[in-house]
Amino acid sequence: MTFEELGLSPEVLRAVAESGYETPTPIQETAIPYVLMGRDVMGVAQTGTGKTASFTLPMIDILASGRAKARMPRSLILEPTRELAAQVSENFEKYGRYTGLTHALLIGGESFKDQQALLERGVDVLIATPGRMLDLFERGNILLADTKLLVIDEADRMLDMGFIPDVERIVKLLPAIRQTLFFSATMAPEIRKLTDAFLMNPKVIKVAPPASPAKTVTQRLVRCGSEPKQKRAALRQLLDDAGDSLGSGLIFCNRKRDVGIVFRSLQRHGYDAAELHGDMAQPARMETLDRFKKGEVRLLVCSDVAARGLDIPKVSHVFNFDVPSNAEDYVHRIGRTGRAGRSGEAFTLVSRLDFKLLTAIEKLIGGKIEEVGSDAAKAEAAGSEQSAAQETVTQETAAQETVTQETGAAEDQRGGRRSGRRRGGRGRRRNGATETATPEVSASEASDTGQSGALNAAAQRSAEAGAERARQRRDAPPLAGSTADPVTDEAPQGRRPAARRRAEPRPEARPDTRPDTRSLPPEARDTAFGADVPAFLLKRVPLAANG
Repeated sequence: MTFEELGLSPEVLRAVAESGYETPTPIQETAIPYVLMGRDVMGVAQTGTGKTASFTLPMIDILASGRAKARMPRSLILEPTRELAAQVSENFEKYGRYTGLTHALLIGGESFKDQQALLERGVDVLIATPGRMLDLFERGNILLADTKLLVIDEADRMLDMGFIPDVERIVKLLPAIRQTLFFSATMAPEIRKLTDAFLMNPKVIKVAPPASPAKTVTQRLVRCGSEPKQKRAALRQLLDDAGDSLGSGLIFCNRKRDVGIVFRSLQRHGYDAAELHGDMAQPARMETLDRFKKGEVRLLVCSDVAARGLDIPKVSHVFNFDVPSNAEDYVHRIGRTGRAGRSGEAFTLVSRLDFKLLTAIEKLIGGKIEEVGSDAAKAEAAGSEQSAAQETVTQETAAQETVTQETGAAEDQRGGRRSGRRRGGRGRRRNGATETATPEVSASEASDTGQSGALNAAAQRSAEAGAERARQRRDAPPLAGSTADPVTDEAPQGRRPAARRRAEPRPEARPDTRPDTRSLPPEARDTAFGADVPAFLLKRVPLAANG
């Protein structure tokens, strides 16, 4: 079937022919007639099958008659990422060049004033991400009362990124009578619920099983070491081996940090490369994509932000520097090549740490990925895996033996401590003398806490030092006149020897200087203490009669 048989207008057919496309893809061939009929469509197709053109081409014909009003777009296309929204905008520019349709791109990172100015003039097609769309609606710059056609693209990606609540809110703002086109790469239960809520008697179109790789992509597996330097060397070897067949290539990394590392490594070795990841400013991201599409940059090192939905023509190779942690992401990555009937090659670098992820990928795609590389490289990789496995077993065995030895030593030390306590309990107090706690207790307590041999050695040295001090005290001659302990040969602490106490003279009593009044008459005794005593103190007071 050709595009002429799909019922498209001459203006659209002319633009398609100038873009170099001759025959429609399966999803385009099936979906375009139903879209032109005004039916709701639920399209399930793998990435790289031409979903974008399956709704942009018929939309141009539908919107060809009529004129948009200020701030009232006639159609709305929701995309999960800025890159996908920009790509759809480019499709309308390319296929609608002979129709005079107007469109506006509403994405983050761009000026609000410029976007508001476009809306004031009126647009036929509004292409937006959910967040920026709601921002402008809340500012009063968008009215959706005249929107008769809604497209929700990459619905599974919307679900993964958490945009479904925003999408549901936007759908409630639209007229109930409208045409809705819903496209997704997978049909999860959550996606099925959305279609039941958004679509009315839709035509379900399934072109290929979910998450199955395109047949035009040749998949290869390359074993390499797990060290980053080894992986970068293997990547450079693949680039050199590709030679002239490498038109342009995408190199995928799992982390944004690794994107920068691989990019700088390729630049140092003289490769024409650029980087693309989510931390870049939006103008820089758009500029990098534009340079890559124009062929100004041959290699693009990127994260998964560029993995889904991007239609970059003439991508001949895809290199998975890191094995994706999600098996479905592998299909989306390699789907960047082999698009629109072209052939492509995909290489995945796999180390011994990635075989679990590789197993999940091969289970999803339903087959083994062919391994390439020299026999020597394969033998080296197999030998390194065997050596690593043997080393792991050896380390585990040594660790087990260490645990066993430490457990036995701890048991011996605990037993010695208990017996030492039994022996030392009777000898700690002898003849009223109190001994200090021996360092052996501290050593055994340290062993109970699981300390290493260094701590036990320190306790042993402390014990030896304490024993040496005790020996010196025993060998020292007793003080003259002291009474030594018959067991320890030491005087009791805190008390002077009895002999020393007896030898000291008692202090002399002070002389009594008071006058002796015993021989004086009673009258004189009262005044014997001195003349300075007041008279009222010397006066006798008679006792009361009642005693």
